[in-house]
Amino acid sequence: MKNEVKVRVVNRSGHELPWYSTEHSAGMDIRANLEEPVELKPMERALIPTGLFIELPVGYEAQIRPRSGLAVKHGISIVNSPGTIDADYRGEIKVIMINLSNEHFVVKDGERICQMIVSRHEKVIWEETDSLNNTCRGEGGFGHTGKR
Repeated sequence: MKNEVKVRVVNRSGHELPWYSTEHSAGMDIRANLEEPVELKPMERALIPTGLFIELPVGYEAQIRPRSGLAVKHGISIVNSPGTIDADYRGEIKVIMINLSNEHFVVKDGERICQMIVSRHEKVIWEETDSLNNTCRGEGGFGHTGKR
């Protein structure tokens, strides 16, 4: 059984469309669409265009996430990770990249800069109450379970 959803896309980048690298990949690599390279100095961030515009079906979102290779090798991440693209957004997908390393990093045209995952989501209908059901965990959080 395949889980597939059709997403309309306008590609103004001149690069191929995002694709899944392996049969069971969850994310597709997204490429930078730049007229000239962008240098990120240490702790500097920049909004990087992709040239991609998408039309997601209602009930779906796209999440923009860092690429693990850029993170571990160069200290490059995404400021608002994961970034959310809503079904009613029609603008260009742009990625807020940040250099968390001590060295300069240059983003080049066509470079794979992030991953995009498209997934279904639910709408919440709030039900106000004066109390919640008890659990074993209760209010424990932020290190509550200790070290093992």
